[in-house]
Amino acid sequence: MHIFITGVAGFLGSNLADFYLQKGFKVSGNDNLIGGDLENIDSKVNFHEIECEDHSKMKELLKNVDIVIHAAAFAHESLSVFSPNLISSNIVNGSTSVFSAAIQNKVKRIVFCSSIARYGHIEIPYNETSIPNPVDPYGISKLAAEKILINLCKTYNIEYNIAVPHNIIGIKQKYDDPFRNVASIMINLMLQNRQPIIYGDGEQKRSFSDVNDCIYCIDKLATDPNIKSEIVNIGPGPEEMITVNELFKSISNQLKFNKPPLYMPERVNEVKHAICSAEKAMKILNYKTRGKIDKTISNMINHIKEAGPK
Repeated sequence: MHIFITGVAGFLGSNLADFYLQKGFKVSGNDNLIGGDLENIDSKVNFHEIECEDHSKMKELLKNVDIVIHAAAFAHESLSVFSPNLISSNIVNGSTSVFSAAIQNKVKRIVFCSSIARYGHIEIPYNETSIPNPVDPYGISKLAAEKILINLCKTYNIEYNIAVPHNIIGIKQKYDDPFRNVASIMINLMLQNRQPIIYGDGEQKRSFSDVNDCIYCIDKLATDPNIKSEIVNIGPGPEEMITVNELFKSISNQLKFNKPPLYMPERVNEVKHAICSAEKAMKILNYKTRGKIDKTISNMINHIKEAGPK
């Protein structure tokens, strides 16, 4: 089985690549290395430093590929409010380039990694039948890319699934980015005895998901012949949600960090509470949370200590 992973040098993409190498798959992938790192990529991966938007090159790369997992994205939800052209071009044009190149090469299946940002301001917990109402260009772009994928796959009779992971955390996550990956940012700063910033009052509620709990779910969406044309939330349900203040407390307790966070004005268009239902994932993907957040944070702390704070 030959699987191609876009964003293969990034957080989710590199963890997926490691998983499939262990399964004995042939693994190829591309990355522009803006959010990814060459150190994340196993030497067995057939790697190409290419933008997803480069359709002609993507068409060449996807020859003789069985499954495409599109994990690449400028996952900058808050930045998208200030740089909408950058984010929407990457998400919509890049995704369309990948999807059409895959279809032209008659791949068996495409899996698109969407985002909880697709839901926006609607009643929680979000479920897959909810009518999305995204609040920023990033969420709007993710939803647009989903609709393009569904349209193309139905038109050309290609299998697809859409994964909706939310707030994934774990090792290999970029931790020197000021816009995203709140847990990694906090750890990185606290290790330097610097106070993390919390936007708003810190009572925003989120459900954080260990990356390893997402990998086996995405694998089923990619390889299970009985799961097709599905949109599935991947992540813990409301019972495991915590506030950003509670996240800070958990990290600071493990690091014995005694300074308070710095509170700043809330971010533009930020959704206050973003929690998904996990019922569908539990039913069709056998989803369950194996990685508890305190253990995940401990693993991240050890990883960032070893790699060196930035």
